[in-house]
Amino acid sequence: MNHTNDKEMVKDEVEAMDTQEADPVQVLPADGGGIESDNQSVNGELQFPTGGPQDADMEENLSTVDEARSEATFRFTVTNFSKLKDSQLSPPCFVRNLPWKIMVMPRYGPPQDRQQQRSLGFFLQCNGESESSSWNCYAVAELKLLSQREGGDAFCRNIKHLFYSKENDWGFSHFMSWNDVLDPEKGYIKDDAIILEVHVQADAPHGVSWDSKKHTGYVGLKNQGATCYMNSLLQTLYFTNQLRKAVYKMPTESDDSTKSVALALQRVFHELQFSDKPVGTKKLTKSFGWETLDSFMQHDVQEFLRVLLDKLESKMKGTCVEGTVPKLFEGKMVSYIHCKNVDYKSTRHETYYDIQLNIKGKKNIEESFKDYITTEVLDGENKYDAGDHGLQDAEKGVIFASFPPVLHLHLMRFQYDPVTDCSVKFNDRFEFYEKLNLDSFLNEPESTPATYTLHAVLVHSGDNHGGHYVVFINPKGDGKWCKFDDDVVSRCTKQEAIENNYGGQDDDMNMTVKHCTNAYMLVYIRDSELKNVLQKVGEDDIPQELCDRLQEEKRLEQARRKERNEAHLYMNVHVLLEDCFEGHQGNDLFDPEKAPFKVFRVKKQMTLEQLVDHLAESLKYPKEQIRPWPFGYRTNETNRPTFIDLEGDANKSIIDLAENNTTWNLFLETLKPDSDLSALRSFDKDSDVLLFFKLYDPKTKQIRFCGHQYMPVAAKVVDLVPILNERAGFPQGTELMLYEEIKPNTVDRIMNVTDPLEKGLDELMDGDIIVFQKDEHEETSDLPTCKDYFRDLYYRVEVTFCDKAIPNDPGFTLGLSHRISYDQLADCVAQRLGTEPSLLQFFKSQNYKDSPGHPLRCSFDGTLKDLLLYSKPKQPKKIFYQQLNIPINELENKKQFKCIWVSPKLKEEKELTLYPCKKGKVFDLLQEARKEVEMSDNGTGQLRLFEMSCFKISYCPGEDVPLDHLNQTTNKTYRIEEIPADELHLAEDEILVPVAHFSKDVYATFGTPFVVKVKYGDPFSKVKERIQKKLGLPEKEFERIKFALVLMGRAQYINEETEYVFSQNDFKSSLSQAILVNTPPRPWIGLDHVNKAPKRSRYTMLEKAIKIYN
Repeated sequence: MNHTNDKEMVKDEVEAMDTQEADPVQVLPADGGGIESDNQSVNGELQFPTGGPQDADMEENLSTVDEARSEATFRFTVTNFSKLKDSQLSPPCFVRNLPWKIMVMPRYGPPQDRQQQRSLGFFLQCNGESESSSWNCYAVAELKLLSQREGGDAFCRNIKHLFYSKENDWGFSHFMSWNDVLDPEKGYIKDDAIILEVHVQADAPHGVSWDSKKHTGYVGLKNQGATCYMNSLLQTLYFTNQLRKAVYKMPTESDDSTKSVALALQRVFHELQFSDKPVGTKKLTKSFGWETLDSFMQHDVQEFLRVLLDKLESKMKGTCVEGTVPKLFEGKMVSYIHCKNVDYKSTRHETYYDIQLNIKGKKNIEESFKDYITTEVLDGENKYDAGDHGLQDAEKGVIFASFPPVLHLHLMRFQYDPVTDCSVKFNDRFEFYEKLNLDSFLNEPESTPATYTLHAVLVHSGDNHGGHYVVFINPKGDGKWCKFDDDVVSRCTKQEAIENNYGGQDDDMNMTVKHCTNAYMLVYIRDSELKNVLQKVGEDDIPQELCDRLQEEKRLEQARRKERNEAHLYMNVHVLLEDCFEGHQGNDLFDPEKAPFKVFRVKKQMTLEQLVDHLAESLKYPKEQIRPWPFGYRTNETNRPTFIDLEGDANKSIIDLAENNTTWNLFLETLKPDSDLSALRSFDKDSDVLLFFKLYDPKTKQIRFCGHQYMPVAAKVVDLVPILNERAGFPQGTELMLYEEIKPNTVDRIMNVTDPLEKGLDELMDGDIIVFQKDEHEETSDLPTCKDYFRDLYYRVEVTFCDKAIPNDPGFTLGLSHRISYDQLADCVAQRLGTEPSLLQFFKSQNYKDSPGHPLRCSFDGTLKDLLLYSKPKQPKKIFYQQLNIPINELENKKQFKCIWVSPKLKEEKELTLYPCKKGKVFDLLQEARKEVEMSDNGTGQLRLFEMSCFKISYCPGEDVPLDHLNQTTNKTYRIEEIPADELHLAEDEILVPVAHFSKDVYATFGTPFVVKVKYGDPFSKVKERIQKKLGLPEKEFERIKFALVLMGRAQYINEETEYVFSQNDFKSSLSQAILVNTPPRPWIGLDHVNKAPKRSRYTMLEKAIKIYN
């Protein structure tokens, strides 16, 4: 039980809800009590709350109770109240198809003055007898203890709660003290009876059988995890009927059903129109090219709308519905700048699909529109550059030229907060109206009045970290509203759709409004276009080709669903013919992962005889010309064909004969087309044996399959030689070496060929394999016998080599022996790449993130097996490599150093990867850089190195500084540049000072920093000239820069009117001195101006841009 604790017995007070009680409940022992229904008031009778506005379509006929209604008032009379000892429940009253009951009980609170405080416990219970754990229903309720004295007032308290299985009752443990209830003077009790009343108003429930189609005529959309924002928008677009009709008419006949966004949207719209159940959107998001994770991330609704409409507009081009999107949603505005003191005006005409309205500090939608067109004064340092007129005082603003038929207004509730560096939500109260007149915001009146009717209100509950999205829609524009909450659709009042979504703080809201719940997007339809935009869309408006395609998709989906449901009744029979063994180079007869099986899906209860008939018919063979040989796993880890009794087992089911109940692998022996026989030779399981043959060629180191043969068990091994010579195409009499392939890495030579087969072969069985080769010594082969070949095969592993320099490189795969050394590995890879082994460097794979780890030294003395020791089982084995410009043994004695090369004019940048000696100095690094960069024609030819951090130069290490002293970390970078002539030799009173760009805040640095020569006693005007020369900026642009001397994070702006002179005290340390822990920060000259580089548009790493990839 979950209850609220009493605070102060004040009428109409909204209580804070606590889910747990501080003290255990104690039941008062009494002599008995009883409860009965109020004879004066029918239990469950619908009573609308006084003063509450109702839509005409929401009025109920009191003689017929609608159990799906959104609200109701019901009463419960408790008799013999003074003797009540147990909790009691009223009969149910149905609201939203759920049973609601009044629960009443005596409760005890903490003792006061040594007496326990007895109170009336009053609760509302929802769906209390349900065993389901997946349902929930949000409701607000008014709990009343009615006065039975004429003219007396009821005692009221309010609750709001999300009811679900673990918290299915909510109310007050101490609604009123027991003594006050029993006090006749209070007027709440009469004849030992009290009357309790509840008015409950509930949202449509989730997780129960709520028939949206029945109650509203519409269906909802399923939520994939975090797609409620998308569902809200899709419903809005669906009820823009003119757009829906155009979407249906987009040509998608030749589109890929899995990648076409247009087809997927047609499918969703069609199901929304004709389905009786909630519609799924997985095919739609899949057509966007989204991965599963995208469906669990909430995105910006405005961004999603723009991307989707842009996609639809592109798809409609060149079709009969071209231009529908701009026709519906495109408006025009004029941006202007008007100079105050000269006759100069600049205007620019722009189109828009939506308008973003600022709500912070605005009372209503009219104030936001006025704010939108408010002019901005450009004066002082922000004067407007009017070309030939120079910098002028001006006014900048925007005015609307036209409004579209469908107006999308985005309320800017989510805005970036620079203090917290994240997006925050404003829950301020903001009023909008059912009717909107925008004529006063137009530059010139349009042909029809700019009066609009509210069509949809998209609502967000929660904060900037997430929440839930719903949409209220006025489908026909007639003021009859519905609430679309993912898969649940319900009727609602105009107040619920509009006024309850104004937002505001707790003191601005009534009891029925949820905290942090407010509108964030509004859709208005122009009154003059209302009938056209909301035109009826019937079956005749949907192309027959689209209907047929969607119907066929549904039929196939039903067939697949039926197949999944009946999957337990079927199994797969994988059939291999003898030609499938050709080309196999491994153990046994085939590779289960690569074999070209013919797959037959058959019922598990099919008999063997029926299976043979089915195979004969499917493969077009007479039944007597085929014979199945099931593959069976032997104890020695081999997989060979085995005998099956076609006559004795003819009536046995496949499931009884197969080794497992999902797949049965068969070798199907067939009569060869060139055979003179009309049927396969008979096979005697007692006197015959089935053998398979393989030929090994030491020159090519390859295996060739040579067919199979029935042999008498009593035959001698030597009897096989003529057959093998014939199969191999060798002259009769060719001497052969015969081996038996027993198991992986075990291939034994048959030494005595005069022995019978059952003695010459180890445990003679059907499916045994004889491997043979010519009896001659092959000196050129490193695998002269098949025994050597299979031993090498046993140790062979497939390794994928990926280029470290190419992201997501698929690489190439080589089959290599576990036992090869580093040099042999390098030789194999170099041969494949066409390079020298010494110009390759290898890296182990970090399996936990599938990326290159530490480099492998060329002196590595282990084997390939050691390199792959920690590879995941059943995963591709990977080794990364990179091609080098210098031999690996030289590289290992060098240090990799990454830095940036900047041209003398600070315009071009190039990333360098240099390899100086490990024990080298900055001089050696600069010497390496000379080989990679191109010097200027008239330059000094001398280079220097800068250490940079946060777009500022912090250190210029001298040529004798060891490279080990340079700290290459993520927040530090190094830059090499050519020294300008005027900075090559500095006098004693001259110094190089760092210069960096920043915008307003000295920590907001950006751009390419540089150094400028300063001479002690120089006026600032001279230093300024040098800076302008370095930057190469035109005078007008350079004038906008403000200059500051920055020290200890503080900017001291330089007043150019009073000539500033640089002194030695300003710069006590030079750039050539390394910054130590106790060294004070070095001053630098800051250039304060606007950062014209693209600003980052997202506030967190988790916030991804919405993309529709297909």
